[in-house]
Amino acid sequence: MNQDESKPQRTEEPGGGILMGRPFGVPVYVAPSWFLVAALITWVFGDQIERVLPELGAARYLVSLFFAIAFYASVLVHELAHTLAALRFELPVRRIQLQFFGGVSEIDKETETPGREFVLAFVGPLLSLVLAGIFYLTLYAVEPGTVPGVLLGGLMISNLIVAIFNLLPGLPLDGGRMLRAVVWKITGNPMTGTVAAAWVGRALAVAVLIGLPLLTRTGLLGNSTDDIDGFTTVTDALLAAILAAIIWTGAGNSLRMARLREHLPELRARTLTRRAIPVESVTPLSEALRRANEAGARALVVVDGHGVPTGIVRETAIAHVPQHRRPWVAVSALSQDLVDGMRVPADLTGQPLLDHLRASPATEYLVVEDTGEIYGVLSTADVERAFVKAMARPSS
Repeated sequence: MNQDESKPQRTEEPGGGILMGRPFGVPVYVAPSWFLVAALITWVFGDQIERVLPELGAARYLVSLFFAIAFYASVLVHELAHTLAALRFELPVRRIQLQFFGGVSEIDKETETPGREFVLAFVGPLLSLVLAGIFYLTLYAVEPGTVPGVLLGGLMISNLIVAIFNLLPGLPLDGGRMLRAVVWKITGNPMTGTVAAAWVGRALAVAVLIGLPLLTRTGLLGNSTDDIDGFTTVTDALLAAILAAIIWTGAGNSLRMARLREHLPELRARTLTRRAIPVESVTPLSEALRRANEAGARALVVVDGHGVPTGIVRETAIAHVPQHRRPWVAVSALSQDLVDGMRVPADLTGQPLLDHLRASPATEYLVVEDTGEIYGVLSTADVERAFVKAMARPSS
């Protein structure tokens, strides 16, 4: 990690938030929702500090804000554990995002074995447990009833809660991924593991929705029932509903992503490619379409005098030219110049195919053989239709 990359950068990414740095080359973003949670933690923890250190007065909120930042630094360590494990297994990590309820490491590829999946999921809660232990041992070095003591105690408890919560056996939590790995190992089918862990996650969401307010109401979480009023009851119910919604939605997204990866191999550039004919740039559109109809082709590739492709005639552009104008419009006026990213190897399939299209957005691509020979034209509309069709089929 070089010095420039380690400095927080106040730059934005669509849907990402504020870029804070690139540890190990992985960008770390803070979502706007984090500031809402930081304010909430500052308020709630500030009230808790007032009971222990009433002499602080309004300064308690500065201490509480420091706690909120330190807590999310602990969450970042949790996510970095996942990231380092992913990099160790040569899995690409797109980014880390700190958001409303914790953080997420966006890993672009699935692990190849259930053992690696288990390790990748377990290292996060393990680091949170280690942090909780470190904060617990550090408590012995400070005086109780002081600001350092309150901060260390809060960080110990919060990291312990993060570890225990993430070990619950349901997707999208780390414990759900560990359960998925176990079922995958037993059945030999990663999709079976995903389905099992996702449904456990949904059951967990229902349990949180109903059980968390009941536990708080009855004092089983160690809280005092004397201070429970109508506002507290509503707040607990709202918190439970938000947590349940996040877990339920995450479980559903895990199922959809698993189905996506299962059907990705069905996307093949060679089978989705439209047959194309080469035409010179001065060829009238009507003549080019006549030749294409005779050859049974559905696409036009513009070539130079040596037969080298230089552009693709856009399908949408053809549709906007009236029939009576087509004899007077050259295909060059409707073509999109070829760039390197618009050349797609005919043998690309699955995720590499999607990565190629995503890296060079276009409406049509020239599909070529290894020899450079024109195979045809690939339309993104055809890829999208094939993708939707594959996703609609039930998983095996």
